[in-house]
Amino acid sequence: MGDRTGIEWTDATWNPVTGCTKVSAGCDNCYAEVLARRRLRDIYLAQSPAVDTAENQADPFAVRLWPARLKQPARWATPRIVFVNSMSDLFHADIPERYVRDVFEVMLSTKRHIYQVLTKRPGRAARFCSRNKDLFENGIVPPFIWIGTSVEHRKTLHRVCHLKTIPAAVRFLSCEPLLGPLVLDLSHIHWVIVGGESGAGCRPMDPDWARHIRDQCLAARVPLFFKQFGGLRPKSRGRLLDGVEWSELPALDRKHKIPAAVVA
Repeated sequence: MGDRTGIEWTDATWNPVTGCTKVSAGCDNCYAEVLARRRLRDIYLAQSPAVDTAENQADPFAVRLWPARLKQPARWATPRIVFVNSMSDLFHADIPERYVRDVFEVMLSTKRHIYQVLTKRPGRAARFCSRNKDLFENGIVPPFIWIGTSVEHRKTLHRVCHLKTIPAAVRFLSCEPLLGPLVLDLSHIHWVIVGGESGAGCRPMDPDWARHIRDQCLAARVPLFFKQFGGLRPKSRGRLLDGVEWSELPALDRKHKIPAAVVA
């Protein structure tokens, strides 16, 4: 799918891959899994899984590749900010490296868009970029492809270290769902998203956790996007943090919509 979306920090989603497996506490109430097992179940089960076992064939949230969707960004004439794989993780172990490279080749050939690649597996992302540096001029992931990792709890802070080994012009953190206080090293990080969990069984976010990240971003002069406090519905408790709406993005070149980030 290449759909317009209600996610506040992007314009559209693009899912050349669907399906994933849980790796940390932030995955416990995965919205993508809920969608796959309910509304999208029949659509996904009609496609063969990337690892074709009987178990995966019966699981709508097993990793599946959708090569026909690789053509979608070229059809979008109007530039947009695109969240890549909102229903998966591009660096899941079941996705062949050749296919990951295909996805990057599409992004590199449609420079009018900005792509947001968010992963909970930044170690594999770093290995991919190292082995495929021929894709990138001077070996650096260009500024219209943002590479980010999810950091929902202090137990996942190691992901930040892996992210920083990726030679990307724009690196970002998604602290959503925020499940505890975080002390972040924001050197060489260009954007931070913060949000509480929503949906059935959501775990509450202490507002002080969000305030602490806000203060760290201000001190480091890193743009902050506060997405939501969370609750049964995403907008149950609103987006205002101490009366302020934080909707910052990495600095964009107004003419080309390209982030004016400096590689660190």
